Amino acid sequence: MILNITEAASHQIKEMLKEEDKENVRLRFGVKGGGCSGLSYAMGFEDEINEELDVIEESSGIPVVIHKQDVPIIEGTTIDFKQNMMGGGFTIDNPNAIVSCGCGSSFKTATNAGTPDPNC
Repeated sequence: MILNITEAASHQIKEMLKEEDKENVRLRFGVKGGGCSGLSYAMGFEDEINEELDVIEESSGIPVVIHKQDVPIIEGTTIDFKQNMMGGGFTIDNPNAIVSCGCGSSFKTATNAGTPDPNC
């Protein structure tokens, strides 16, 4: 399994999917260059996939689209949703990340450092 979505995150994502006004909408999860440490997580909804470039898997009843080049970077990652007095938000635990920034949204792996954003 490439990605694990906890029950709390699954519930939150399903609620968000209900608000999408398109058919066959899936969660897209991946990485992009930038952030303090060089790579940042990208998460959103998408109704189009490229069968040559994307992998589709299901986790906790959520259909997830992942770009093939992101698989080695995020394999084994867990997405959770935490609620606290300041509100709620998704947390990401990536076993491949060797360095993460203080906010946890930027990271680098042993094989991919990305390009850090000099404005962080």
